[in-house]
Amino acid sequence: MKRLIAAATAVAALAFVATASAALTPWTFVDTGATCSPTSTFSGGVLHLSKPCTTATSASAGATITGVSGQTFTSASFTLAGAAQCQGGSPRFNVVAGGTTYFLGCNNVTPTINSDGTATYTFTAATIAAAGNQVAVPAGTISSVDVLIDVQGTADLSNITFNGQTETPAVATAPGSKDACKQGGWKTLGTPAFKNQGQCVSWFEHHVLNHGHGHR
Repeated sequence: MKRLIAAATAVAALAFVATASAALTPWTFVDTGATCSPTSTFSGGVLHLSKPCTTATSASAGATITGVSGQTFTSASFTLAGAAQCQGGSPRFNVVAGGTTYFLGCNNVTPTINSDGTATYTFTAATIAAAGNQVAVPAGTISSVDVLIDVQGTADLSNITFNGQTETPAVATAPGSKDACKQGGWKTLGTPAFKNQGQCVSWFEHHVLNHGHGHR
């Protein structure tokens, strides 16, 4: 019986890993001293990004694409609610590969306008070349990928893909320890969503340690 339970647990764990290995983790960023309230939420299959302050303000909203570390770039894409949401190369993919950050902005490729008025932006070596090689194609081993906006306005992104994998929201979890909040871990925790590492640690201390259910 114990073996059956262990096997079932292992299968469930593998299923979770498979789901979480390639997923979107929404986040927002506001630089110290800046006044802005960007938002990043996912609903109805759409990632809603908003930056309600001037483009010059150091703030952004986006989502980290998990499970791609160690890969090499082949393709990426997203669909906007309309081509008017493409402003100044934002939204874009930030791909860190081989120690270099590559910016793949919506104005760096020619979109496909769909019958419903939405616009699909596909990034491959071919589409980047067809648009005049405005940006370099990511080369080398990938360490991180984000999709984001950092200009004033909003963007509604659907059908987000990277290397042929459709990206969906990561399963939100609460921190099980302070260490889970460190090294960017706070970005992957969503019960509740945290704005920074300090807020994640404070939540853990108040809701877990103070009630005798956690560990340091």
